[in-house]
Amino acid sequence: MVRFGIMGFGLHAEKRLAEGFRGAHHARLVALSRREAGRAGESAKRFDVPHAFGSKEELCACPEVDAVIVATPNACHCADTLLALARGKPVLCEKPMATNAAECRRMIAAAQAAHLPLGAAQVFRFHNSVCRLRERVGAGDIGRPIYARAEFCIPGKGHPRRWMYNRALAGGGVLADLGVHCIDLLRFVLQDEVVATDARAVYEENSGDVETAAGLLLQFGGGAWGAVGVSSRSDYRTPAEIVGEEGALLVNPALSLEEPVILELRRDGKVVETERLFNASSFSRMLDGFALAVEGRQPFSCPGEEGLQNQLVLDAAYAAIHARPAFTRHGSVSGPPCVADG
Repeated sequence: MVRFGIMGFGLHAEKRLAEGFRGAHHARLVALSRREAGRAGESAKRFDVPHAFGSKEELCACPEVDAVIVATPNACHCADTLLALARGKPVLCEKPMATNAAECRRMIAAAQAAHLPLGAAQVFRFHNSVCRLRERVGAGDIGRPIYARAEFCIPGKGHPRRWMYNRALAGGGVLADLGVHCIDLLRFVLQDEVVATDARAVYEENSGDVETAAGLLLQFGGGAWGAVGVSSRSDYRTPAEIVGEEGALLVNPALSLEEPVILELRRDGKVVETERLFNASSFSRMLDGFALAVEGRQPFSCPGEEGLQNQLVLDAAYAAIHARPAFTRHGSVSGPPCVADG
């Protein structure tokens, strides 16, 4: 059993990670940290966690913690990961892994130097729906893929995680938050890498300095084209579709944790086969997967190098967005400066 501490026990940890630990077989939550010791103690009591700390340093120094989950704001991921690795703790870092590729490379280099596992928490790789889509594409059920799309839209106006509206902390808006999931899904399902990227984004007056919608066009090395659409101003929707020379596979909603997921195989415009899948155990599977990697029993499905590949696409997308005037609901204006891969 690998004992975990969560650094930055906020809304995501409360809603998803804590529940994931309840269903895990090889991972146990034993510690958490928050910026205020009092709030850390309240969270620990609420979720029956033995150790609560008001600082990241205390959590990383705790001898009862075998591995750390970094769930702090995106701009803190690099420094917090380096801190945990320096204290001898393997790290599972929330997505996006950092705010630029240079930070990702520093994190990977530190993990390699310390001989410790580093993973990116791209939980949708552990969805039954996504894994099945990958299996069927890989088995040639639709022939050679020629087009792939993924959307992730949520009603995110007024989201309680206010730091997500601050580019200095979030590194970006809905593209960094939701788009990274779509990028990773397409890379994972196609088992291919993005070789070219173009993107546009929409900004609003009440969204701080981050985008509320974005569209990406991706070219993959194997010849397939990909499209990603994200928004925080619509109803929840997460369709994913892979179109091949001999048919198409559609999953909708592809990323739902609560609802059943339907995978359809289509040929000649008709549904010829369906599968009913469930994703409720995805977080537990991710935590167990990283725990087994910490124990040296199997490789983790999304190591830090995969997080870097996603970040390279994000960096290229933001570079494309900021190379031209940004579109807003109130006219065309220049967007905020691009995050450089320093």
